[in-house]
Formats: sequence, structure tokens, C-alpha cells
Amino acid sequence: QVQLVESGGGLVQAGGSLRLSCAASGGTFSSYTMGWFRQAPGKDREFVCAISWSGRSTDYADSVKGRFTISRDNAKNTVYLQMDSLKPEDTAVYYCAADNIRHFPVVHPSEYGYWGQGTQVTVSS
Repeated sequence: QVQLVESGGGLVQAGGSLRLSCAASGGTFSSYTMGWFRQAPGKDREFVCAISWSGRSTDYADSVKGRFTISRDNAKNTVYLQMDSLKPEDTAVYYCAADNIRHFPVVHPSEYGYWGQGTQVTVSS
């Protein structure tokens, strides 16, 4: 059973930066595709970005491309989301997700079997 714990959320002004972390335990982290999703109040959970098990492939939603960067450290069982040039519309609860998926990219929440509890990101204007 894989457990995921996000951290690093908070309140930031528009144009600022935050770095989210997601620490994994209980599984073989280096074999998992990892994804970040977000959910704003009243909206569906949406794909933000993903990284392949090797770290060689990444994929981003158009809304964050050029501003967000996903990375992973398999030695630390951790995936990161560096968020720069934040906008008020980035405000949401951010979730990391994992699964042993061999195709890439993986953008649908239903394809991920393991989820963290989420961390709140609030961007003020």
C-alpha cells in the first residue's frame, strides 16, 4: 500500500513561487508514474502535470506550461512541484498521485490508484 503525503502549500501573492513536495512510502517509488492534480471549489479535479517513473518524460497542462516544473528524486522517494509566476487562478487544493503505469502521459485521475490528502495553495491578487 502506497502512502503519499504532500507538503509546501500556503498563501502567496500573485507572481510569487511555491514548491510542493510529495513523499511516498510503502511501495517501490522508482516504478511509479507520479502526477499532480488540483481542485478548486466547485470544480472538477484537473490534471496539472506528470512525470514518468524514470523522470525522463514530463507532461504539463497548457495552463501551467512554462511556469510549473515537476521533478523527482527516487533516492528520497519524493516528487516535487516548483510553481513560479503564480496566478490567482492557480488557487486550489493540490494532490499528488501515483500508480504503476507504463504508458505516458497519464492525465486522467481515474488512472491513478494512490492519492495524497492534498495541500492548499492560495494565490492572492
